[in-house]
Amino acid sequence: MGRVSSHSPRPVPSAAPGPRFPTGAFTRDALLDRLRALPVPLPRWGWVVPALVLVLAAALRFVGLTHPNAVVFDETYYAKDAWSLWHYGYERSWPDGADASFVAGHPVSPEDQGSYVVHPPLGKWMIALGYVLFGDSSPLGWRFSAALFGTLSVAVLMWVAWMMFRSLTLTGIAGLLIGIDGLHLVESRLALLDIFLMFWLLLAFACLVADRFSARHRLAVLLAAQAGPGGAPPSAAALRYGPWLGIRWWRIAAGVCCGAALGVKWNALFFIAIFGIITVLWDIGARRAAGIRGWFTGALLKDAGPAFVSIVGIGLVTYLATWIGWFRSDGAYDRHWAEQHPGEGIGWLPASLRSLWEYHRSAYAFHTGLDSPHTYASPAWQWLILGRPTSYYYEAEHAAACGAQKCSEAILNVGNPLIWWTGAAALVLLILWWILRRDWRVGAILLVVAVGWLPWFAYPHRTMFYFYALSFLPWLILGLTAVLGLALGRPGDSVRRRRYGLGVVGLFVVAALLISAHFWPIWTGQSIPYEDWYAHMWFTGWI
Repeated sequence: MGRVSSHSPRPVPSAAPGPRFPTGAFTRDALLDRLRALPVPLPRWGWVVPALVLVLAAALRFVGLTHPNAVVFDETYYAKDAWSLWHYGYERSWPDGADASFVAGHPVSPEDQGSYVVHPPLGKWMIALGYVLFGDSSPLGWRFSAALFGTLSVAVLMWVAWMMFRSLTLTGIAGLLIGIDGLHLVESRLALLDIFLMFWLLLAFACLVADRFSARHRLAVLLAAQAGPGGAPPSAAALRYGPWLGIRWWRIAAGVCCGAALGVKWNALFFIAIFGIITVLWDIGARRAAGIRGWFTGALLKDAGPAFVSIVGIGLVTYLATWIGWFRSDGAYDRHWAEQHPGEGIGWLPASLRSLWEYHRSAYAFHTGLDSPHTYASPAWQWLILGRPTSYYYEAEHAAACGAQKCSEAILNVGNPLIWWTGAAALVLLILWWILRRDWRVGAILLVVAVGWLPWFAYPHRTMFYFYALSFLPWLILGLTAVLGLALGRPGDSVRRRRYGLGVVGLFVVAALLISAHFWPIWTGQSIPYEDWYAHMWFTGWI
């Protein structure tokens, strides 16, 4: 951790030191080293590679963003809901033909009655930002925010990769892989919700990783201040449970992000639960590595409670704040349910919260009972193998559009096959890595991928779609990046070994870029000959 490496980071052991420490073991520098909390600043020109990756990601997302000039897939819900949120503060029902009015650049007004929607409002508020900046006369208004936050999520992932791996090479690879992946790219170019869910989840995790290093640094400083002369161990009382670490602002920020993620889609709950567990596990490991004798009890007494308040308490307050437009309205759906149903629901809640609870109960019943067949439904087992991506848009055009007898425009949210298939294989290697090394980074990656993917297997009859996998894609890419780091080698390896690793990883990155270029037309709805469009469909199940 004390040096920058372009190779895989050295394993980070989590084993506790023994009960006896040599002289000087509790000096500030010794504690910082033992806790792996030494700061590692970016090299002088370290920002260049991440900046170039971010520019590429932004170009892929913003160039041609207004194409197609159509309301695509679920934009028919979210673009219109965002419009009514911005103008009225809550979602309203829309008359027939409203989509055509958006395409024409002159949206009609919604009806007076509130609309029954089954997702919280924050994602649609975020879409509304584009209306504020660019108006509603073109798709730029309703797609700008997706492109913006999709690009920002590439930056956040590179921040996470730097904190976890301390390698500029791996930081750039992680950002590039998510920047050129088809699922992330398509979701960043349309007014859909999952890109915002993924952004807030990733930012919450980034804040928790930052909190991990900040808390370890603070623990080292506090213990060093209590140490004896020459870094001798502190008193037995000081080492019994260890110090309280004070207000942890990074973890509070993570709680805000968790509440925001929940304010986009409810499946953020699975992630929030595991984030809370992970941050406490990191505290347990820190106290153990520092030499605190009651490390487990100390973490439960001094870290777990504040963690719960930060993640769950602040997250809940943030989530309720996302409903402010609903609270302030009179016409929103179920806004006055409590007044209309006295004595029903949870009686001890205030009327407004009782109404909101009923709304949530109804929406939950909708989600758990959603089993209607859909052409592009995809069960969870298909996601990692790209078994059934979603076709968002298809239009057959006349010959002049592409110079062939038959032309096609399509938007298919298929991921880059090389990234997804090798990412799935990397998960197996990561399990072995964690068993052998107990590396905190690998453990965190595996836990988040598991919690983003496995719970969906509990609902085998529910209608699901491949784009649900976007929520855990950043961690799949972090896992793949870690394995590529192993291929690159370590600073102590021979020059020949490192050159070989660099060649292998370089070929992988070039292949990923070429595959992305191949899929670019069907990620962005370009007009191409029908035969070429058909050639992009590698599996008949996609058609």
